[in-house]
Amino acid sequence: MKLLKSQNPGKDARLLQTDRYGIVQFLNDYPKMVIVPSREDGLIISGMFSFSASQTGSLTILDDYHLKIIIPDSFPKTIPAVYELDNKIPRDGKHHINPDDTLCLGSPLRLKFILSKCKSLIGFAEKILIPYLYSMSHQRLVGGDLPADELEHGEEGIIRDYYELLKLNSPEQIRLALLLLGTRKRVANKKLCPCNCGKRYGKCKYRKVLEEYRFLANRGWFRNHARNLGGYNR
Repeated sequence: MKLLKSQNPGKDARLLQTDRYGIVQFLNDYPKMVIVPSREDGLIISGMFSFSASQTGSLTILDDYHLKIIIPDSFPKTIPAVYELDNKIPRDGKHHINPDDTLCLGSPLRLKFILSKCKSLIGFAEKILIPYLYSMSHQRLVGGDLPADELEHGEEGIIRDYYELLKLNSPEQIRLALLLLGTRKRVANKKLCPCNCGKRYGKCKYRKVLEEYRFLANRGWFRNHARNLGGYNR
């Protein structure tokens, strides 16, 4: 077994004992990444993240990025924050970098859903981080459009992604669906269904679609997310 490389042996010992994040496997698979000292909650890993990936109909790319990954104590319910440290990804508003300089890896609810199915750092790397980095590398090395059906950056892209994810077709429906997920289920069942069928939510078959996401976050997160998307919910 590979030893963890860090300057915090007490924290390392606890990680080795519980391996809460799948950290040993992650560091074995990505040996240029190391744990860095931190007084903050959670875990910080930094270094050169090297990967090889391909997509159907596109070339295989081998590339690396200097990253810092902050893994919160509430992982996998809370998405890790990832920073690209060498400005290899342009900060031009077109390459999915958030205002706080973290990578915009996808819409929040979709990321939570993906991580609910693969609750490890390896799952995060393979299902979320590498597809994003592949797209950035493909555009830099090949040029032209990104190789996948790329969403708009920011809230507009989130709304469009939620049309597919939640099987709805208007910003107002998305807002109402998120608010229902932010409401106690027995109360939500008495409200109108966001699918616009005219039925109460508890009587509509659509609830089988929406309830799949209820336990991905607490009710407050869903309510705040609905409010933060308010600019597109008119």
